[in-house]
Amino acid sequence: MEHLVTYFETLDPENTDITFRLARERAHQLEIRKIVIASTSGATAKKAMEYFKNDGIQLIVIPHQWDFHREINAFPENLAKTLREAGHVVHFGTMLFHTTDLYESTTPVVMANLLRCFCQGFKVCFEIVLMATDGGHVKSGEKIIAIAGTGRGSDTALVMQAASSQHLKNLRVHEILCKPLNPLNLEEVHARMKKELSR
Repeated sequence: MEHLVTYFETLDPENTDITFRLARERAHQLEIRKIVIASTSGATAKKAMEYFKNDGIQLIVIPHQWDFHREINAFPENLAKTLREAGHVVHFGTMLFHTTDLYESTTPVVMANLLRCFCQGFKVCFEIVLMATDGGHVKSGEKIIAIAGTGRGSDTALVMQAASSQHLKNLRVHEILCKPLNPLNLEEVHARMKKELSR
């Protein structure tokens, strides 16, 4: 089979609309009914709720876990309530690639850094799908679309087979719908995240 991949030459929040369009088109083609999406401040989740409102798609929104860089979570509680009332899920779970201090193992960092070789969104897509499955919001083996990004907005979308962190070997990437052409290295990712968190 042949399938086009979209590569973003710049890292802009405007890439979100294209990412959502690609995800919508592929979700309809594959009859996928769940999209797992990362959203830190809630802006991406709010945009997704509006964008996919007539598509019969349930959003599984994964914000940062509580007590991650901030005393108060950046994701608005009223937005979480609105999303849930609309039939979507907001899951504040443990961010699995940030558990080095908890388990005293460098394995999560190694995994995260390796996935960042593809792009930051690739790393986040893996993480949020594992988290969503751990939380029981998608089933292990279920085909879903995962959406994430670099800093603000979305620029990465993958068709994936979900798995829990207990069965990591069952996690699969079936298709890459879009990603940045020139991903940031770890230092650049941290600098961008620091800039975003200071806003």
